[in-house]
Amino acid sequence: MKIVFSKMTGGLLLFTLLVSLKVNASLPQAKNDSVFHLVQPDYKLSPLTGMTRQHWLDAATYLLDGAFSYIHTPDDPMHFPKQPGKSYPTDGKPNKTENLEGLCRTMFVAIPLLKENPDLVLNGIKVGDYYRQQLRNMSDPSKPGYIQHLKGGPSQTLVEFGALALSLTVMPEIIWEPLTQKEKDDLAALMLSYGNGPTIGSNWRFFNIFVMSFFKDQGYEVKDGYMDELLQKSLAQYRGYGWYNDSPAYDYYSMWAFQMYGMIWAHYYGEKFNPEAGRQFVSNFRDLVPNYPYMFAEDGKMNMYGRSITYRIAAAVPFPLMGWLNDPSINYGWMRRIASSTLLQFLENPALMEDRVPTLGFYGAFEPAVQIYSCRGSVYWMGKAFLGLLLPADNPFWTAIENNGAWEKELQSGKVYNKFMEGSNTLVTNYPNSGTSEIRAWCHETVAKDWQKFRSTENYNKLSYNTAFPWMADSPDGKVSMNYAVLNDKQEWEVLRLYTFKKFEDGIYYRDAELETNPEIKFRLADIPLPNGILRVDKVSFPLTTELRYGHYSLPELESPIVTKEQKAGGYTAYCMDNGAYQTALINLQGWSEVEFVQTEGLHPVSNKCSVINAATTHSGDKVFITLQLWKKSGKPFTKKELTPVKSFKQTGDTITIYFSDGTVKTVSLP
Repeated sequence: MKIVFSKMTGGLLLFTLLVSLKVNASLPQAKNDSVFHLVQPDYKLSPLTGMTRQHWLDAATYLLDGAFSYIHTPDDPMHFPKQPGKSYPTDGKPNKTENLEGLCRTMFVAIPLLKENPDLVLNGIKVGDYYRQQLRNMSDPSKPGYIQHLKGGPSQTLVEFGALALSLTVMPEIIWEPLTQKEKDDLAALMLSYGNGPTIGSNWRFFNIFVMSFFKDQGYEVKDGYMDELLQKSLAQYRGYGWYNDSPAYDYYSMWAFQMYGMIWAHYYGEKFNPEAGRQFVSNFRDLVPNYPYMFAEDGKMNMYGRSITYRIAAAVPFPLMGWLNDPSINYGWMRRIASSTLLQFLENPALMEDRVPTLGFYGAFEPAVQIYSCRGSVYWMGKAFLGLLLPADNPFWTAIENNGAWEKELQSGKVYNKFMEGSNTLVTNYPNSGTSEIRAWCHETVAKDWQKFRSTENYNKLSYNTAFPWMADSPDGKVSMNYAVLNDKQEWEVLRLYTFKKFEDGIYYRDAELETNPEIKFRLADIPLPNGILRVDKVSFPLTTELRYGHYSLPELESPIVTKEQKAGGYTAYCMDNGAYQTALINLQGWSEVEFVQTEGLHPVSNKCSVINAATTHSGDKVFITLQLWKKSGKPFTKKELTPVKSFKQTGDTITIYFSDGTVKTVSLP
């Protein structure tokens, strides 16, 4: 065993150490306070979070008040400080598209507040007046908010106009009806030049759909045939169990885009314009109820997975919208528990806000999770969560007693639960012993073709993603988490990203993978989730001799240095580490030459320093690697029983029979 220290360089941000923060619920929210305070929590209605509908309104006010700290006159653009890194504008100069994002996306936060109080004032500015003036400015060439009619193909302006059309849909009495007829006509002509125009074959179709739907509802002429075509193409992207294919990924865009847009469109326009499409969107949305809640941890926290993770709490929006189903069989107390916990997961985190605006990242600023299509104002896409406040106060989503749903009885300790969703071939796994949830999903994108550099990256390429372990970025020197890394012909460490799903059978998730720079380097992968972790049985085929590494989930350093130790476990050595919140362990059952504790800096979204257990070897030819990776909450060290779920195994050619200590037997076939 050896300890390796690695420091990441190249301009990555260093990240604030995050610790859980308890606040005095009696304290009011200070203007410049970076952390949301839950004032007068109601633990009778919400025994797990204390949050009520009023607290959701308070949270929306907290976010919008920060945004309006940059507004001093009704003509000021919604422009925020540039975060260092790859986000646009890369030249740091004010940008019309950037300002439009800030404007249209903060409206998601403003909608429920204005519907509750049309005379809302923030920073001395009447919020409703401000947004109305900004709509007028879009057609006034003398104003900084002026937007030209469409010239060319689809652009970010279409995205923001789609968001604006949704806001117009749900609060026309505030931002549409007060406009003069000429102002309405000018805005309609501008937005329809985009809405009637070209789009991209993904969730973008909804932007056209909402623009056309709103203005058709107001009596303007739209391309009816085109709208119906886009509705049908959007529905055709559905793959079952709540998942839409977003050309080509399966991620939170299924939830905060397809499902949210589909449900809202059905609610406001379905019966008017296309009843069958509306009914189908609602049916698809209903499929979320028995599936989507299981993607969240027992404590309601969301998983760090997929692009645009900086939108964070937007992932919670389907839960309140389930209130529109008005279905007494739905456990609305569990749905609100998850949604409220996800809000608090970020709003109570001291790293979320900088300069009173949410950072681009996960908890705080985290450059590896930022995409080039994002600007600082992009973060307000998270405001979609507050569209749940469109539900009245007497909706069962708000009135049901909060509870832990399936984690209370259905998901029993000592067991592991797999929910395989055919169509998307996604696997969600629940671990009652640790209260965590895990996802395995699509990733098959080359770096060479990934011009935006997100579908081939850690946002998708990990072998799995767990709610307890936000992903660590890979290090150029081969330090890796939840993936294999191969030293390629360029003498660069290359991780797996070209996965092909094969099957899910007998609790085993099978995938094949190959190296992008050398397709002859192949992996036959078999994941076996266990009550306390994962057993990996993987066949690795190399036509040459090179170095190979594998990494466990990483642990961020919290209040004290991470503790590492080795202990014997059934004839093997368990390599264990503990950060005070969770413990991890890795046991080499077959194949690896060494196991090491790796320390890194600047690679983790929770703290600047983190550690991960890596296994390593020099390999050629065909070999089956069997790796046991475990985890549990801190407090009590791993017991011998916990470290020895595998009693023995037998390999016959490409068939490996695993004999577990509880008497069960599984056969893994890796032809």
